Amino acid sequence: MLFRTNALDDRVRKILVETLYTQPASLAIGAFNGIMTSMVAAYVAERQEVTVTAILLSIVAATRVAMAHILPRMKNLEAERLELFYELGAFAYALALGVLAAQTIAFNVEPVAQLLMACNAIGYAVGIAARNAGRPAIAIGQLLLVVVPLLVVLSIRNELALRVLAISILLLIPAMMSITLNVFRTLRNSVAAAETSARLAEKMQTLARTDVVTGLLNRAGLNHDLVERLGGLRHEQKLALFWMDLDKFKEVNDALGHQVGDRLLAEVASRLRQVAPEDATVARFGGDEFIVACPMNDRSEAEILALTMIDEITRPIRVDEDRLEIASSMGIAILPDDGEDLDTLMQCADLALYRSKVNGRKQISFYDPTMSRNLVRRREIEAELRLALQRDELSIFFQPIIDLETGRVRAFEALVRWFHPEKGELRPDEFIPVAEETGAIITLGNWITSQAAHAAAQWPEDVTIAVNLSPLQIKAPGAALGILKALREAKLAPSRLELEITETVLLDHSQNTDNFINELGEAGVRFALDDFGTGYSSLGYLNKYPFSKIKVDRSFVSGINVGKKSDAIIRAVSEMGSRLGMEIVAEGLETIDQVEAVRMAGCTLGQGYYFSRPVPDYLAAMLLAQERKDYQSQRKVG
Repeated sequence: MLFRTNALDDRVRKILVETLYTQPASLAIGAFNGIMTSMVAAYVAERQEVTVTAILLSIVAATRVAMAHILPRMKNLEAERLELFYELGAFAYALALGVLAAQTIAFNVEPVAQLLMACNAIGYAVGIAARNAGRPAIAIGQLLLVVVPLLVVLSIRNELALRVLAISILLLIPAMMSITLNVFRTLRNSVAAAETSARLAEKMQTLARTDVVTGLLNRAGLNHDLVERLGGLRHEQKLALFWMDLDKFKEVNDALGHQVGDRLLAEVASRLRQVAPEDATVARFGGDEFIVACPMNDRSEAEILALTMIDEITRPIRVDEDRLEIASSMGIAILPDDGEDLDTLMQCADLALYRSKVNGRKQISFYDPTMSRNLVRRREIEAELRLALQRDELSIFFQPIIDLETGRVRAFEALVRWFHPEKGELRPDEFIPVAEETGAIITLGNWITSQAAHAAAQWPEDVTIAVNLSPLQIKAPGAALGILKALREAKLAPSRLELEITETVLLDHSQNTDNFINELGEAGVRFALDDFGTGYSSLGYLNKYPFSKIKVDRSFVSGINVGKKSDAIIRAVSEMGSRLGMEIVAEGLETIDQVEAVRMAGCTLGQGYYFSRPVPDYLAAMLLAQERKDYQSQRKVG
C-alpha cells in the first residue's frame, strides 16, 4: 500500500524512471569502487565464499554500467521495461554488496577489511536513498538488501560494539526511508507542477493562435502553422495559398448587426473546413478575410479546389429568419512558382486578390508577375502624390458644360491634372485609384474643391462649378464642414457649387452619406448624379436625394453600342428629368451629329471635346470673357 500509484504517478513515472539513467558516470564510479573494494576484501579474506561473492558483484556492476549506456538509447523500450531492468541490476548489486560485507564480519577476516566493506555497504545504502528517490521502491529495496545481511550477522555476534552498530543501522533504515520518500514527493510535485504549467502554456498558446469567432487559426496561428508546413514540405511539392474575402460583408454587419455577421463568418469557416483537404491549413486572417493553404501538384488542381470553395461559400446561408447570399473574391499564389518564401507568397496572393476585386469581384485570380510591376508603380505614385501638392505639380483644369439651346457656357467641371517633372503628364486614371486606395483622395479632394471654388469666384455669377467627389471623401469625418469652409474662404455662394456623385456612393445606404448630402443641400449646394446608366440606376435615388442634374454616361453617346436603344434610353431619361425639374447633361460629345442627336433627344446640357477640352483657369476665364464680349456685340447689332 505504501507504493500504490495513482493517475498522476503513472503520468510522471516515465520522467522519474529516466532519472535513474541520467547520471551513468556516478553509476560507473560506484561500480568501480564496488569492484575495487570487493576484490581487496576477497584478497584479504582468502576464502572461497568471499571470492565468489566479489566476482558476482563485479559482474553485476559491470553489467549495470553497460546497461546504463545502452538501454536509454533504445527508443522503443517502454518505461516499465527500463524500470524492470534497472531494478534487477540494482537489487542484485545491493544484495551482493550486503552479503559481501556480512561475510567479512561473519568469517572474522582482518578488521581493516571488515571496516572497508561495512563502510562501503552503509555508504552505498545512504547514497542510494537520494540518487534513486525518483523510484522509492527501488531505493528502499536496495537499502534493505544491503543492510539486512549486515543486521543478521551483527545481531548474532556477542561483541558490544557490533551490537551497537546493528542498532545504529536499524535506526538508519526508517531515517533513510523518510528521506527517500520526502525527496520522491518533492520530485513528484515538481514534475506535476511542470506538467501542469506546460499544459496551461499549451492551452494559452492554442487560445492565442485561435480565432474566437470561427474556431479557425488566427493570423498568429496561421504564421506559425505555415512556417512549420514549409519546413516539412518535400522538395518537389508545391504549396498553394488561397486568399479570399467576402464581398459586401460590411452591408450584412450594418444591416443585421455584428451577431449575425459573426454567425455568417462561423458558417463560412465551417464550409471551408468541409471542402478543404484534410492536410490543409484553414485560417481567418482578419475581418472577412480567410486563407487556405495546402500542398498541390499543379495549378489545375489548385483551380479545381478554388472553384469548389467559391461554390460552397456562395450557397445561400440562412441565419434565423434571414436568407443571406454572399459572394467571395479570391487570389491564389503557388510556392515556389510565385515565391520561395512565405512573405513573398502571401504578398503575391494578396495582389491576386486585389486583381479579383478590381475585375469586378466574385472572381478567382492567379498571381502573375505583372501584378508586382503594377504594385511597384502604384507605390511610386503613392509616395510622389503626397509630395505633388507641396511642389505645385497638380493643377486644376476646367471643361465647359454648354447649354444646348443657347450655346453658352453654363458651368465648368473641375478636373485635376498632374504634370510630373520627370514622367510628364500622368493620367487621372493612373493616380486617382491609388489616391483612393491609400486615403490620399481625402486631402486631394479637399484641395481640388478649394482650388475650383477660388477660380469660380472670379467668374460671372450665373456660371457654376462642378466637382467630382470620391466615396471616401463623403464618408470622412467633417467632410461637409470642409467643403463649406472652402466656399467661405473663396467667397463663393454655395448655390454655385455642384457636387457630382456616382451611384456607387449610394449603394452602402450609409447614414453618413445621407447626413453629408442633407447638410450641404440645406446650405444651398447642388448635387448631380454622375455616370447615370452604368450602375443600378435606381429611381429611388432621384426621389430620396436633392439632385438637380443627371449626367448621362458617355457610353450612351459615343460608345460602341450607340444606336436606337441608347437613343431611346436618353429620351426616356430626358423626359423623366423634365418632369422632375432636372437638367440632363450628355457627356462625351465629340461631333456635331452627336450634339444634334442628344439635343433632339431632350438633353439640355452637353459636355465634350466638340465644345472644348479641359483648359487651365486663365483660359476658362478668357473663354467666358470672350463669350460675354460676343454676346454684347450681338445685342448691339440686334
